[in-house]
Amino acid sequence: MAPWTGLWGARAGAGAGAYRGTPVVVKMENPNWSISEISPEDAEDEDFLVSGAGAARRRKGGRGKNAKQITWVLLLKAHRAAGCLASLASAAVTLGAAARRRVADGRTDADAGATPGSAGESPVLRSRFYAFIRAFLLLSLLLLAVELAARFHGWDLAASALALPIIGVESLYASWLRLRAAYLAPLLQFLTDACVVLFLIQSADRLIQCLGSFYITVKRIKPRLKSPALPDAEDPDAGYYPMVLVQIPMCNEKEVYQQSIAAVCNLDWPRSNFLVQVLDDSDDPTTQSLIREEVAKWQQTGARILYRHRVLRDGYKAGNLKSAMACSYVKDYEFVAIFDADFQPNPDFLKRTVPHFKDNDELGLVQARWSFVNKDENLLTRLQNINLCFHFEVEQQVNGVFLNFFGFNGTAGVWRIKALEESGGWMERTTVEDMDIAVRAHLHGWKFIFLNDVEVFANVNCQSHTRLTGSSNIGGIPVQCSYSGFAYRTSSSPRKGG
Repeated sequence: MAPWTGLWGARAGAGAGAYRGTPVVVKMENPNWSISEISPEDAEDEDFLVSGAGAARRRKGGRGKNAKQITWVLLLKAHRAAGCLASLASAAVTLGAAARRRVADGRTDADAGATPGSAGESPVLRSRFYAFIRAFLLLSLLLLAVELAARFHGWDLAASALALPIIGVESLYASWLRLRAAYLAPLLQFLTDACVVLFLIQSADRLIQCLGSFYITVKRIKPRLKSPALPDAEDPDAGYYPMVLVQIPMCNEKEVYQQSIAAVCNLDWPRSNFLVQVLDDSDDPTTQSLIREEVAKWQQTGARILYRHRVLRDGYKAGNLKSAMACSYVKDYEFVAIFDADFQPNPDFLKRTVPHFKDNDELGLVQARWSFVNKDENLLTRLQNINLCFHFEVEQQVNGVFLNFFGFNGTAGVWRIKALEESGGWMERTTVEDMDIAVRAHLHGWKFIFLNDVEVFANVNCQSHTRLTGSSNIGGIPVQCSYSGFAYRTSSSPRKGG
């Protein structure tokens, strides 16, 4: 370390008694240094501050002082390590308790806030299903314990040794080995081979989709407007401005309802040609009153917006949309745009989507992509953004260009009301109502368009996985299933009006 100069160097050279006065104490919080930064060279360089016997005493007692510092630093690090281990243990115990409680109750996070009268699967069937899961888990743990005990006792019973006389516990273990080799092993091998085949099919599907996306990018293929709407939205007769119904289904959306309602009410479209339905399924009276007041505020500004609340909240989101489409005034509208409560469309959304329906009577759906405002918040949001970007950029775009069919994302889309009616409308039989209506519309011959350049802003949240997976009912038992592009393309051939 270089010697000090200037005022402090002069004071040091003059000795400790040259300057007197009130001492100044400097306190450092969280000093940014470690024990590895203290070197003997630095200590020797600082000896010029103390002369004579003081320097000798410092050099003589330096070893003990450094040892004490090392001891305290090691104790501090040990304390931090113990705290980290305690936090991990507490988190593991909490996670285990939560899993045990959910399995015992047969309820999930989605069911925790549901009312007793809401529609859903039979509690008896759900309890039986979770009882089967618990029994299977306990059986698996028991068999694992048997294998560990056999390994610990050295029971390595090969096939050649099974013919020898075996008695006691080893006889039971040998019987288990024969049963496993004769019945369980072939079944597990078949399931493994089936999973490998499915993995290869999905890998080939992803490869084909990536090649299709590359072709679309190179050729710059995208849907073109045949007759774009004129920029003057205040004159409905000057361009193509059909009647549009905008729906915002929500349930206890206390944090985002204001942004969503404001974004929809500010759409650049003739106010006489679109109506906003706020479909509130909230069971919290406070949230209901807040949303109702927000709707009343926009009504005073001249926006055509209605508040609708169901007393019997059957069918979840599908039931909410089905109930709204049953209103008598819906017959006056030709298209319906759907936005979830956490989505905020740009003012030109309808101008960039609805004109695709003009002179295209076979078009049933125009889907826009999602754009996330908090995608860089943390690692989880970045990973979800990558996953969903692949879904829109590759899967949806390739299926839309080459097949005119893809899965409706449940929001940020415009439907032709005639297509919904011919397909049977929203059905409450499943919680993946977006995929259900898309498949039925495709089977009736309706075509879809995906607009990759039209973005609707939203937030990535912890429930985003529900937009990619949903539950189906097989024999009354809820089963989680995921829909991929391969499943879309293996659907039955479309038949108009079938």
